[in-house]
Amino acid sequence: MFTERIMWNRLKAVLVDFIQQADLVLLALCSIATLYGLVLVFSATRYMRADVGMRRMIIQSACLAMGICVYIFFSMVDLELVMRKWKWVLAFNIIFILLLKTPFGHGAAETGNNAWLKFPFLPFNISPAEVVKTSFTLLLARQLVWLREDKNDLKSFRSAMFVAVHTFGLCALYYFASNDMGNALVFVFIFLCMAFVAGFALRWFLLLFAGGAAGIFVAWELDLIPNYMKERFIVLFDHSYQPLGVGWQQTRSLMAIGSGGLFGRGYLNGTHTQSGSDSLPAKQTDLIFAVAGEELGLIGCALIMLLLFLIILRVLIVARQARTPFYRYVCVGVAAILIFQTVINIGMCLFVMPTIGITLPFFSYGGSSIMTLYMAMGVVSGIKKRSVDVWLTGGH
Repeated sequence: MFTERIMWNRLKAVLVDFIQQADLVLLALCSIATLYGLVLVFSATRYMRADVGMRRMIIQSACLAMGICVYIFFSMVDLELVMRKWKWVLAFNIIFILLLKTPFGHGAAETGNNAWLKFPFLPFNISPAEVVKTSFTLLLARQLVWLREDKNDLKSFRSAMFVAVHTFGLCALYYFASNDMGNALVFVFIFLCMAFVAGFALRWFLLLFAGGAAGIFVAWELDLIPNYMKERFIVLFDHSYQPLGVGWQQTRSLMAIGSGGLFGRGYLNGTHTQSGSDSLPAKQTDLIFAVAGEELGLIGCALIMLLLFLIILRVLIVARQARTPFYRYVCVGVAAILIFQTVINIGMCLFVMPTIGITLPFFSYGGSSIMTLYMAMGVVSGIKKRSVDVWLTGGH
């Protein structure tokens, strides 16, 4: 009885500390977005067998509840203490990605994509990319701080290469293990945003963009890029190109969104949403924005964009008030993840971005996606908890 009382008092103290110091505004925004996503996922899976659709709703709801617990836990974690063991974090990233090459890895046969881990003891699959995005952000932030404070060198070619090798080495490893270019590009965008905020010389960004453009041109001309990837870009400039093939998914998405008008056809009344996967494929994952567009109209889509904008803005506010450069860089990296996925996914649904299998944060169905997003948001909340008022830092 005495032991139980001590445990209860400790738990109570942790919760009181969380309520008083953690970022409850960020948690509220994330929870509202996920609940909105649950409403859309219910509609998007209604065409399935009752047991299958209900199972997905239960999994997504359970992951929301666990995600909030994960948020609370990571709000309490001191990242600077964790990153003293940065070699373990790096080893985790490498090993976790290489698990895709084991029998646990699986994916889409038509593209050779092998981006998921399927463990028999879990009710949902795990995307290593979703988990590694956050741990990579922590590692990169520590690397940038080391170059800035210990070496006092963010301008030299050597420093630029040091960070670039880490980033593109991880991208190459992930693409080798998964054949998933979409999520590999997320790491590049995180790197660009964090390096820019850290103060790397602009000439290195120009060199990177020029080299990347030249490399893509040569690879395209020499047929080093797989045909299915080429076709996903060709169809953006010619919507009549294979409308029943590579352009099918985005054509159907655009039709669904366009048919919704300003207020939509009504919840659970979307023609494409309720007609099965042949009418609107991947509707609960990649094309959840199209579900909102058809059934809730422009108003429903605007609400999604507003919620995501507010979440990103909140993360950037925490970055602005962060106590150390390390914390600031971490927040910028987390914001970069959200920005990239939001722009690519919505752009994909509107037929202005290629289909690369990027889900809409907080809204798309996916247990590992929800859990890792709340982990990243918990990291931001912990940074806010350890920040001091801006006036105490002189605005830096």
